[in-house]
Amino acid sequence: MPGYLDHARIGPLSRGAAAATAAATALAGRADPADLDRLFALGDAARTSAARLLEARPHEIALAPSTSNGLFTVAAALRGPGTVLVPRGEFPANVYPWLRFAGRGGPDVRLVDPDGQRHITADLLRRHLTPDVTALTVSAVDSLTGHVAPLAALKEVLGPDRLLIVDAVQGLGAVPLEADAADVLVSGGQKWLRAGWGAALLLIRDRCGERLAPGLGGWAGVTEPFAVRHPAPSLPGAAAHLATNPDFPAAAAIGAAVDDLLDQGGPAVVGARIRATLAELLDRARRAGAEVLSDGLGHRERAGIGSFRLPGHDPSTVHRTLEAAGLIATRRDEWIRLSPHASTPPAAADLFAEALRALTHGTTGTTGTTSTTESTTSTAESSTRARTDVQEPTCPTS
Repeated sequence: MPGYLDHARIGPLSRGAAAATAAATALAGRADPADLDRLFALGDAARTSAARLLEARPHEIALAPSTSNGLFTVAAALRGPGTVLVPRGEFPANVYPWLRFAGRGGPDVRLVDPDGQRHITADLLRRHLTPDVTALTVSAVDSLTGHVAPLAALKEVLGPDRLLIVDAVQGLGAVPLEADAADVLVSGGQKWLRAGWGAALLLIRDRCGERLAPGLGGWAGVTEPFAVRHPAPSLPGAAAHLATNPDFPAAAAIGAAVDDLLDQGGPAVVGARIRATLAELLDRARRAGAEVLSDGLGHRERAGIGSFRLPGHDPSTVHRTLEAAGLIATRRDEWIRLSPHASTPPAAADLFAEALRALTHGTTGTTGTTSTTESTTSTAESSTRARTDVQEPTCPTS
């Protein structure tokens, strides 16, 4: 679909990931022990591929069911006393785990207001770095502005004795990340990796392994799961935090997606194409008179996300008009968020510019509803309003 510009919400399953899922599902439907062994080996293969991508050791990576589950796993593992810093405005997946475990053995939570369009900076962190702080948890890429967190600079400020915990789901596969700076990193595969749901990468580096107790670690995280007596010793590395076995077809999909990313040249090559496509789309928006939220950011601070608003036009009308033109994006309050991929064709920019031209040339006031716009969008509005109004709140800030 040439006008699909919503990979920050959901990345449609890639062909490689779809084929891997189908093959793994076929293995799961067989009774031959050798087929089951091959199925289980898919999880190991995915971890090995992820280790290449993240410059880690395979035992430092486990497969969690989702980004949220991985973050809850880390929150359960990080014991108090102390304080974890959480930038205000983080996607809720990176807020609730810390709130839920505060007062239940986990560290206290302190929310940090963003520094303008930059949701976290080294200077901002330095101002909030009191002796009680034991960790910072942060999104690698902000889900609205597209700001890329300076992970290496943040880790330098934190030092070796405080943890840098990274929710990488809006960056992994879309932009080069300073992943070596992260002590802990979590990322699902359903967005930029285009691997669908059911598997997420959970990276816990050896340098901080002893500081994280296996809070959610279950039978799959111990050395002798079928021992006569329990508890048994935990497995080494990230596997100690596994509650149960991964979803193996989902593991196959995320492994195939990571392999495909690496085969294309890795995040640097793919990310450059994504940024170039996004830059063209945002340039078309500016020509139409739009305000672009990321204009205050430097090139290296921007990922694959860009948001704009059209002064004098109701955001709901803008969003519905884009959808009627075959352009799929996310509306976040007054902002329209664009998130193309490397596969987005040049035709998308032309479709986008034409839709904005229909809006701006037909304006009669501040509501954004005009005779020209109404004639081209009224049918689409009546057929899509119910679907749009129901779908958007299910993932309001992803």
